[in-house]
Amino acid sequence: MRKFNVAVVGATGAVGEEMLRVMEEVEFPVAKLVPLASARSAGGTVEYKDEEVKVKELTETIFEEEEIDIALFSAGGSVSAKFAPFAVEAGAVVIDNTSHFRMDPDVPLVVPEVNPEDITKWREKGIIANPNCSTIQMVQALKPIQETYGIQRIDVSTYQATSGAGKSAMDELVRQMQDFFAFKLDESEHRKFPHQIALNVIPQIDVFMENGFTKEEMKMVNETNKIMHDAIEVAATCVRVPTLRGHAESVTVTCKKDVDPEAAKKIISEGENVVVLDDPENGIYPMPTLCVEKNETFVGRIRGDIYRPNILHMFVVADNLRVGAATNAVRIAQKWIEMESI
Repeated sequence: MRKFNVAVVGATGAVGEEMLRVMEEVEFPVAKLVPLASARSAGGTVEYKDEEVKVKELTETIFEEEEIDIALFSAGGSVSAKFAPFAVEAGAVVIDNTSHFRMDPDVPLVVPEVNPEDITKWREKGIIANPNCSTIQMVQALKPIQETYGIQRIDVSTYQATSGAGKSAMDELVRQMQDFFAFKLDESEHRKFPHQIALNVIPQIDVFMENGFTKEEMKMVNETNKIMHDAIEVAATCVRVPTLRGHAESVTVTCKKDVDPEAAKKIISEGENVVVLDDPENGIYPMPTLCVEKNETFVGRIRGDIYRPNILHMFVVADNLRVGAATNAVRIAQKWIEMESI
């Protein structure tokens, strides 16, 4: 099997570190690993397969110098906007974890379990976009429902962990909790969030748009339609909660046909990389603590609507650093290799 020279841009960040762990777990065919970061972080090391690999500085010429085949980007939209074209020019396929290229009509937006066929469009710009974390887990859970019943509308409320805003956001939650137990929470600063996150929930992720929804909420709207190739009505309310890792979502699906909840459970459980945890009488349902460092999306509380037979409710949970970012990116790379070798 051919092996590839792989660059990980943002290798010292939370998602970059997770990408390395996932690549190691799946035995990704790496010939040479090139961790890349800013000049400030370059010179350090990351661990890969029990070895310390030196982090190099991200430059305009590094992809050509290192003969990179696959470049995984997770260092912010402005970094991707500037450096992804240099990686493509050097002959690499770019898999970008930021929002910068997602809605570009010439860039495929891919969840391998949902729309793997779109990967073939990568040659248009040499880039494949990784969707938003909250979108990924939702469409994974809903793909079997779309295929069986058709989907007219999705109403979703998210409960998103602080890690979705990066390492410093996780640190802010921990620090505020420490301040709470030291009886000085009123003195604790908040920089990553618009309000105190400890012992609180914040119904705002990203900035508000003119229509009253936030940018994060509109990502779910637009990305869902692009990935699922359907004009589905989507209304999202995205909420930051004081957990460290693992996004949860309460999802209400209005289908085009009447839905049998028991049949729906079976259909969802047969979805690729989806696990149904649904025994509420025994306290079995998805929770963030159950999904950490897991590569599956967990679905439970699956039930029909009280009033309308074509409406289904469910609770969806996944590790946002893995399923919502690193794992999805690595799976895209694996599928790209598979398709290119045909």
